[in-house]
Amino acid sequence: MIKGFYNVPYPINEPVLSYAAGSPERASLQKTYDEMWNSKKDIPMIIGGQKITTGNLKRVLPPHDHQHDVGSFHFGTTQHVKDAIQAALEAKEKWEGMTWEHRASIFLKAADLMAGPYRDRLNASTMIGQGKNAFQAEIDSACEIVDFLRFNVQYMTEIYEEQPESSEGVWNRLDYRPLEGFTFAITPFNFTAIAGNLPASMALMGNTVVWKPSLSQIYSAQVLMEVFEEAGVPPGVINMIFTDPQETSDIVFGHPEFAGLHYTGSTEVFRNIWQTIGNNIHNYKTYPRIVGETGGKDFVVAHKSANAKQVATALSRGAFEFQGQKCSAASRAYIPDNLWDDVKKYLVEDIKSFKMGSPRDFTNFINAVIHEGSFDKLKKYIDQAKSDSNAEVIVGGNCDKSKGYFVEPTVIVTTDPHYTTMETELFGPVLTIYVYPAGEFEKTLDLVDSTSEYGLTGSLFSGDRYVAQKGAERLRHAAGNFYINDKPTGAVVGQQPFGGGRASGTNDKAGSKLNLLRWISPRTIKETFVTPTDYRYPFMEEDK
Repeated sequence: MIKGFYNVPYPINEPVLSYAAGSPERASLQKTYDEMWNSKKDIPMIIGGQKITTGNLKRVLPPHDHQHDVGSFHFGTTQHVKDAIQAALEAKEKWEGMTWEHRASIFLKAADLMAGPYRDRLNASTMIGQGKNAFQAEIDSACEIVDFLRFNVQYMTEIYEEQPESSEGVWNRLDYRPLEGFTFAITPFNFTAIAGNLPASMALMGNTVVWKPSLSQIYSAQVLMEVFEEAGVPPGVINMIFTDPQETSDIVFGHPEFAGLHYTGSTEVFRNIWQTIGNNIHNYKTYPRIVGETGGKDFVVAHKSANAKQVATALSRGAFEFQGQKCSAASRAYIPDNLWDDVKKYLVEDIKSFKMGSPRDFTNFINAVIHEGSFDKLKKYIDQAKSDSNAEVIVGGNCDKSKGYFVEPTVIVTTDPHYTTMETELFGPVLTIYVYPAGEFEKTLDLVDSTSEYGLTGSLFSGDRYVAQKGAERLRHAAGNFYINDKPTGAVVGQQPFGGGRASGTNDKAGSKLNLLRWISPRTIKETFVTPTDYRYPFMEEDK
């Protein structure tokens, strides 16, 4: 067997392509989009490396044209959940025994495939199935997932290199074991990169995985699985199932070999899962690892010294890119009254210039929300704001689901800092603004910190460095990702590890070494070279 201490290729962030008019990447992506749009996919589950079909077909619904047929996926049963667990357990010994450099090679190859020959297909499937425009797809389903894979390999090697000191005659070392049992990944619709990273990061560290993607993200999930298979992920290491959430949870969290959960989704579901795991704790072989990134009610707070145009641009981008369907999206803002007239003017101008429609038209900045349930929820809150005396819709507010689930970017201004849309996570293109007296900045910081149960992302705009320091200190626990003079979205792997506390999750920072540490169970090994043969110690000698 080949032996060596290996240096992996050092990661750099994948360059973001522009897709500007006339660029080769634009023409290539449009061609792939059209081919995929005009074909019908039959998407199976993948269990133990086998394509599993059931005949119980459910449509893939493009959110911007819900009558168009791009294909269907095969919905599974409780038996498929059990089969996936069994496949993961059967694959575990061989996968755990694979040397780390070969696991690294598999995921480095997957990254290169995603950056190269699969780039268009990943982006196009994300555009079609999740309603992202070309740029939002590029930074997600191409660049971020590539960064996750490459940086995770680097972090894995750094973890393995961390070894204890050894005393004379002794060699101490750490064996970084994977978790004992199978792991479970539950992934969201909004980021293809998250969907790929959650199972891949666990698998990289030697675990085998049952992966349940969102039913609204299956189109791009299927492409991810194609890449993993081509890269050489062995059968049974990552098993992809499309099954009923409650039935799946009952089986997975009731299994004695359940060892870890990697989750991104709603706060309420995560809390229920945690409670279920707690209720079953006596049944498990080991204490399961629980890692979750959940909701956010992310803020932008501006000081009277801030630049109004910069604040408005941060709101235009931070609140409305990908229709506000980012965990990090700005959804509440606190603007001082000395800046409000200018911020309002610039923000309304921006929003009125937005084009909305299909992601196939690259001039559209805004696309559809993910499904009818999201559309109906958003429309309810917008309609309520139109009738409430303490709220005013100053731009947007129209909704139309006749062809796609289109909700206009909407700004609500409220006189009540605890108005419902200041506190409730909506997950859509709705921003609520509270205008505060410019002289009450510190009081407003207290309001920002105490209004929401979440603690994911937040921004502070100020032209005064003392104020920036004070705000950063006062809002220390209000956001796991805090931005000064920038929008609260757009975390980059290797630069701004992502995650929040409070009701926003366990803050294990996806895209960092901290996250990978959750998927190992270290074993300390002490080897003594000259082993004692007498139990007696010198202190036991008789005085002379």
